[in-house]
Amino acid sequence: MTRVGGSLIQLRPRSQCHSISRGRTVLTTALDGSVRPEGDQGLWVYQTRLLSRHRWLVNGRAPVFSALSAVEQQSDLAYYVFAPPECSGAHLACDPAQQAVEIKIARTVGEGLRERVTLVNHTQTATTFDLELELASDFADPAEVDGQRQQTGDLFVDCDPQHPSSFLTFDYHAQHRYSHQGDSGNASMHRAIRLGLTHEQEPPTYRDGVLRFQIHLAPRATWRATLLWTPRIAGRDLPFWDGEADRRSEAFYASSSHYEPATDSRGTATVMQALSRATSDLAALRLLDLDRKDALGPTWIPAAGIPMYVGLFGRDILFSARQTASLNAVSMRGALSTLAQHLGTKVDDWRDEQPGRMVHEVHTNPLSVLDFDPHGSYFGTVSGSFFFPSLVAELWRWTADEALIRPLIEPALRGLQWADSSSRDGSGFYKYRTRSEQGEKNQGWKDSDDAIVHADGSQVAAPLGTCEMQAYIYGSKVGLSEVLAALGERDLATRLAAEAAELKRRFNDVFWMEEADCLAMGIDADDQPIRSIASDPAHCLLNGIVDDALKSKVAERLMKDDMFSGWGIRTLSSAHPAYNPFSYHRGAVWPVEGATFVMALAKCHLPAEMNRLAKAVFEASTLFQYHRLPEVFAGHQRDGDHPFPGLYPRANSPQAWSASAPFLMMQAILGLHPDAPRNQLIIDPHLPDWLPQIRLGRLRVGKATVDLEFRRGEDAETACTVLRLDGALSIVRSAQS
Repeated sequence: MTRVGGSLIQLRPRSQCHSISRGRTVLTTALDGSVRPEGDQGLWVYQTRLLSRHRWLVNGRAPVFSALSAVEQQSDLAYYVFAPPECSGAHLACDPAQQAVEIKIARTVGEGLRERVTLVNHTQTATTFDLELELASDFADPAEVDGQRQQTGDLFVDCDPQHPSSFLTFDYHAQHRYSHQGDSGNASMHRAIRLGLTHEQEPPTYRDGVLRFQIHLAPRATWRATLLWTPRIAGRDLPFWDGEADRRSEAFYASSSHYEPATDSRGTATVMQALSRATSDLAALRLLDLDRKDALGPTWIPAAGIPMYVGLFGRDILFSARQTASLNAVSMRGALSTLAQHLGTKVDDWRDEQPGRMVHEVHTNPLSVLDFDPHGSYFGTVSGSFFFPSLVAELWRWTADEALIRPLIEPALRGLQWADSSSRDGSGFYKYRTRSEQGEKNQGWKDSDDAIVHADGSQVAAPLGTCEMQAYIYGSKVGLSEVLAALGERDLATRLAAEAAELKRRFNDVFWMEEADCLAMGIDADDQPIRSIASDPAHCLLNGIVDDALKSKVAERLMKDDMFSGWGIRTLSSAHPAYNPFSYHRGAVWPVEGATFVMALAKCHLPAEMNRLAKAVFEASTLFQYHRLPEVFAGHQRDGDHPFPGLYPRANSPQAWSASAPFLMMQAILGLHPDAPRNQLIIDPHLPDWLPQIRLGRLRVGKATVDLEFRRGEDAETACTVLRLDGALSIVRSAQS
C-alpha cells in the first residue's frame, strides 16, 4: 500500500461536533466540549436528550478553550484556562496562558455521565471566583432537535442542597393518546436525570439554570469536584460504568481469533490499524442492557451506530455478525437468538407487522415510546427475514453445534414462510410495499426513500423487488437446506433446495441485461427490469444466485470507473442521471458493501479484483480519524482533484457494519471456508503484494482451535503453515488454489 509522503489527510465524520459513547449513552458536544441546544448536541440516554445545555463559565464568561480529545470511546479530557480576576489590564501578565488558572474536565459516559473537574492555580496570586455550570434539559427526541416539538409533557426541576447524592433532578412525564390505522391506545413515558455531587470548599447553589461554586484558590492550590449524572428510565436508575463490563469485553475479544503482523511492511500496518480499531469499536458499541448469558454461553448485541442509531436494528446485527464470523460465534448466536424473539405475531399495518416477519427496528426514543411513530417496534424491512436463515447456516458451518442450531430452525422457517406468502407475487419474485402510513417506502438493502431509480432517474413506485432481495432469499434457502439435511430433515431440505434452484433459473432469465453486461437493479410493479447500474448485483454474486457464465461479467462491470471510486463501490453509477456523490444510496460509498463485494469476488475466484478492492477499502480507513471506517462517505473519484472523498453529513461513526467490514475482507483474502460438520477448514488464500505475510491466531472451527501463518511467495502463491492446533481439524487447500 502506498500513500503520498507527508500527507496530512485526516477526515472526521460529523466534523462540527465531538461524541463519546457507551451502551445506551452518547454525549455529543461542540468542539470546545460545551453543550448548547443546537443540532444533536446533548447527553443522550435511550435516544432521549437528558441534558440540552451544559457549559462551564467563570464569573459568567467562557474560559479560554485549550484542548479536547477522546481518550477512549467512552471517555474524553478537556483543558481550559483563564487569568485570575484579580489580574487587570491588557498587558502580557494577564494573558490566560501566561497567568493560567487551569480547568481540567475528565468525562466518562455509560450509562449516564461522570465529570471530574480539577482546578489548578498555576499563578503566584490568590484568587476568588465563581465557577458556574449552565444546565438545561428538554427530553427531546432526535427528530425534534431540528424540527418542531411533537411531544408535550411536564418537566419538574428539584434542587435539594441537603442531599448531595441527589442535589439536582430534572424529572419529565409525558402522555400521548394515539390512533394509527386501527392501532390505538394511551402511551406514557417517565424519564429523569439526577445530579450527585462531591466537592471541596463550600456547597454550590443552583438558581435559574446555573449551578454555582464559589472558589478560593491560593497560589499553586488545587480544587476538585465530581459530578455524577444518573439517568432514570421507566422507574429504574441506570447503573454507572464500573469498568467490569469492559474488562469482560476485552477478555472476550482476547480469547477470540485475532490477527498478528508477520512482517513490518506498510501494508500490514494499515491492515492491522484497521483491524485493531474495528475490534475496539465493536466492543464499544455493545448494548449492555441486551446482554444475556445462558447455558450455551454469553451473547451481546451492538448498537447500529453512534451518535444516532443507538438501538436494536435487526438486519444490522445480522450482517455485522456475519462479517465477524471468523472472530467468534458469539455475535452470530447473539443476533440470531435475539431476533428469534422478535418475530411478528399479528397483522398490524401501522407497524408493517405480519406473522413471521422479523423486526427491523426497536427504538427507545420518546416519539416511538409515546407512539407518535411506529418505530418502537417496526417491521418494515425484508432483509431480516430474508437473511436470518443464511446466518443460521453460517453458524452451523463454524460450529456444527446442534444445540445452538435446533432452536433457530423454527424462526428461520417462519421467516421464509412469511417471505413466500406475503412478499412473493404472481411473477414468482419477491417484492415489497409498505402498508404503514408512516412506513419505509423502500424496504430492501437500500431503504432511503429515493434509493431505487429507473435508468432515466425517475423514482420506482412500489411494489418492487430488488435483485439482492432475490439473492438473499436464494442464499437462505440453499444454506438452510444444507443444515436441515444434516439434521435429518431431508424432505424439507430437498424442497428448499429445489425452490432455490428454480428461483435462480428464473432470476438469471429476467434480471440479466445483455446490453449492459450486468444485472438489473430490480423489477418494478409491472415486472419490468429496473435498468440502473448500481451496487446491488454485488450481493447477488455473494449469495451465488448468478449463473457461472455471468459472474465474471458482473464483477468486471462493477469494477469499471463509474462504479469503483478508488475507495470502494458506489451505490449508483456515476454515469446515472440520478447520481449524487453525497446521496445516501444514489452515489455514496459504503464500506460494508466494499467488504461484501470483496467476499463475492473471492467466491467467484477473481483474486486480482478482490485484492484491488480490498486495498482500496483498507486505504480508505487511513483517511479517517482513528483509522475508523465511517458508515458511509461520498463517491468522489480517487484522483488528483479528489485526494479524499467528501463526507455524508450525518454519517455515524463508529458504526457496526463498517467496524465489522475489515474482518470479512480478511476472511476473503485468506480464503477461509469453515466446514465444522466434517472437522475441516478449507482455505484458498491469495495474499496480495501489499500484504505479504500475516498470522491468524485462535481461529475456532467446531471444537478445534488453530493458529495459522500465511506467506506470499516470490511466485505470488500463498503458503499456509499450521503453527498450533488443538482438537480435530483438517486444513484442506481448495481445488481452486
